[in-house]
Amino acid sequence: MTDTKTELKEKVVNVSRVAKVVKGGRTFRFSVLVVVGDGEGHVGVGTGKSSEVPEAIKKATDEAKKNLITVSLVNGTLPHEYTTHFGSSKVILKPAVEGTGIIAGGAVRPVLELAGVKNVTAKTLGSRNSRNVVYATIEALKAMRTPEEVARLRGKTVAEILK
Repeated sequence: MTDTKTELKEKVVNVSRVAKVVKGGRTFRFSVLVVVGDGEGHVGVGTGKSSEVPEAIKKATDEAKKNLITVSLVNGTLPHEYTTHFGSSKVILKPAVEGTGIIAGGAVRPVLELAGVKNVTAKTLGSRNSRNVVYATIEALKAMRTPEEVARLRGKTVAEILK
């Protein structure tokens, strides 16, 4: 896993300015949401906060590299449909046939692109808050299992699982 960290790509999903009201006025800081991935089944997400945007991006990228997960892929798409929610954001991910591409909007698209998913359909319901949508997508990708993984976990053959 250490050799893949050198070839990770990063995408800034959200930059927001946060204000803290103090005696002398307002102090502004920046909160950043970053997704990193190698495009081959590894993706991570991190948040960073600082008074300067580049420093916040660096902090978020470092955190995202620490939180990498492995995504189960089958021929460039997902093994099965999955619906999950995080907070009040709900994300539906569906596998798609070859040539479909990534049909996803908002904060779901960068996560799927950097995870290496080539063909998928996604829909966001409820809150469109980018942080919650990204975390819901990560939870869905964590929960994905191929038939081979399920068979190995249950001690059965793939044919018994797919009946």
